[in-house]
Amino acid sequence: MATTPLHFMRIAAVMIAASALLPVCGASAQTTESRMSGLALSSDEPIQIESDLLKINEETSQATFTGNVKVVQGDTVLQAGEMIVNYSKGGGSVASGSADIREIELYKKVLIRSGTQTATADTGNFNMAEEVLVLSGEKVVLTDADNVFIGCKLTVQMKNGQAKLDSCGRRVMIQLDPKSRPKQ
Repeated sequence: MATTPLHFMRIAAVMIAASALLPVCGASAQTTESRMSGLALSSDEPIQIESDLLKINEETSQATFTGNVKVVQGDTVLQAGEMIVNYSKGGGSVASGSADIREIELYKKVLIRSGTQTATADTGNFNMAEEVLVLSGEKVVLTDADNVFIGCKLTVQMKNGQAKLDSCGRRVMIQLDPKSRPKQ
């Protein structure tokens, strides 16, 4: 296990964003859009990263975690086969915990779980500067209790909470459980 830079706190926002797509009324045939609330960067809980191997390449400004990658912060868990952290040259070092992270890439079956919400995809990408998360694959599945959202690409604008689930030429599928609606 390696120590992590403070900037990894944003990973928690990625995990929450990917798994927090709220039920939407009137989904279109190819794309579903929703406003996502409650997204915030958590800076008060430690982040633990485990993997079978960590390679840090200061020349290319990359840290590559491979094999059973698991990131945990509070009750939020991210798992993937590989996670590549790209950081700015001259922006500090991952080894010292001071890297200026530009982008986090996730590969080989991504799973994000927080509370009752889960997201799965083949790959993921978080652009730190733009604060945009993209999960994609043959089948991107989001669940919240008994509610299920299926598409091939989920894009979350972290700055404003906008989320879009694309179908990639097929159809977006949403299954909503009436019991999951808030009591009025």
